[in-house]
Amino acid sequence: MILGAAIGLIGGVGGGALLRRAWADRRSGHPALVAGGWTLVFAALAAAAVAEGPVKGVAAATAGVAVGALMVVARGRIRRSGRPSRDTLAPEPLEGPSRLGRGVLKFLLAGPLGMTAAMGIAFCYAAWAPGDARTRIIVGGLLMPLGWALAMTWTLADQRLWRALAVLSGTSVAGFALAYVGGIA
Repeated sequence: MILGAAIGLIGGVGGGALLRRAWADRRSGHPALVAGGWTLVFAALAAAAVAEGPVKGVAAATAGVAVGALMVVARGRIRRSGRPSRDTLAPEPLEGPSRLGRGVLKFLLAGPLGMTAAMGIAFCYAAWAPGDARTRIIVGGLLMPLGWALAMTWTLADQRLWRALAVLSGTSVAGFALAYVGGIA
């Protein structure tokens, strides 16, 4: 496993560096660098598959490629100092006066209503997706926390609470209704 991860790490750093250099110049794009970067990544996956087997080697190399590419991205980060300009299109979520009623409503929207909407989507997926019932239930169960996190993030970042209320309520009703209809059919 360590050899496959090391091969993936080297491939991720090399491929990520080539891709970053190619994508830095957006006008020409340097197709040779793009092809070389992706070739290096896939070559690392293939080398790890040969070194440690197709399952363990590719799994370890995939994690290594991700870490290597993240190292390339972190190396090129830019620190900005000073305040950002006030010419932004959307206001920041925390700007403006804070009121208890808005906080309670945001809590209720992000928490219980967001969870209900995520459950509706997960149940709808489990009822309507093709495949084995056990797989649909497992994937639906994995979709639920992801959907809840997305609903919470969007609700807490949005200034218009009535829009969030309408979308989350509609998603909840539609998801559970479609899941109910799918369970009958």
